[in-house]
Amino acid sequence: MIGFEHPLMILLGAACIPIVIFLSSRFKNTFTMTLPLGAPGGIPFKPPFNGEILIKLLKILELCGVFLLFLAAAGPVSKSSERVWLNRGADILFVLDISPSMAGIDMDGRSRFDAARELVRSFAENRSSDAVGLAAVGYDAALLVPPTVDRRALFSRLENLRVAELGDGTALGMGLAVAAFHLQNSVAPRRVAILITDGENNAGAIHPETAAAMLEDLGVSLWVVGVGSGGEIPIDYVDPFTRMRRTGIFDSRFDSESLRALSRAGGGTYIAAPSGEALAAAFSRIAVDEMTVSRSGNLIRRIPRHVPLLAAAVAIFVALALVRRYLLGAWV
Repeated sequence: MIGFEHPLMILLGAACIPIVIFLSSRFKNTFTMTLPLGAPGGIPFKPPFNGEILIKLLKILELCGVFLLFLAAAGPVSKSSERVWLNRGADILFVLDISPSMAGIDMDGRSRFDAARELVRSFAENRSSDAVGLAAVGYDAALLVPPTVDRRALFSRLENLRVAELGDGTALGMGLAVAAFHLQNSVAPRRVAILITDGENNAGAIHPETAAAMLEDLGVSLWVVGVGSGGEIPIDYVDPFTRMRRTGIFDSRFDSESLRALSRAGGGTYIAAPSGEALAAAFSRIAVDEMTVSRSGNLIRRIPRHVPLLAAAVAIFVALALVRRYLLGAWV
């Protein structure tokens, strides 16, 4: 949005230009006389170009330059409104299981991984004042994005995340330990770790309940979301290392009780999500229970835009001076 700090200067410039045109036309022939050039009775002298048209063009450009000066004096600025948060929200860290079993397709026609990833993105979009981070769990665990309000960085890494990226296994204890490590120094008024998994711990050097107890000692709110159901379900994914597609049927040994015990060890809450609808409901419950009060305002940014107008006016006047000096033969 473009605005002017001194809009009256535009009106003044628009009023001055007609006056200048009127005065120049009024007194154009007052102090001039016609002097024919050439030998008496011979062929009159003719310039190599139409001087009157050129002079008119120069006057028009001169008026344009003057008007640009008035526009610059009017103080043009571009204005943009930006929403800013006046208080800090929560620090929320998702710990997402990306073991091969998360490619199981039992979330209303979608894989567990795809359904969970989409809901993480939707959750972050609706929590603008909260810092949201992402950790992944496979045979090992890693922090992918620390809690941040930079949604572009979060969504980019989330989009590029792949099943089995951290190997074949489920190191739940390592994932929760990563969350504890990166939330322990947070000064946010609320700190939350959300574990999304479909299996039992079968890798890593840290027991899940030990890591969960660490979160409780730090005052971090723990949520454990059990994704999927038991039995034989189809699986389909591309191995990120071999680039081979793996499909088939696998026996899902989903153990709800171990995940429930894990949440109790951390003083947290367990939610079973055997379907896509149940998983969406789990995210809705977390969003409500972890609600934070946020205050925001609008910051108006003003960027001056007078420099290009001044540069254009100077360029016009310099060009006019050069044309008059070298084409018309005199400074005017």
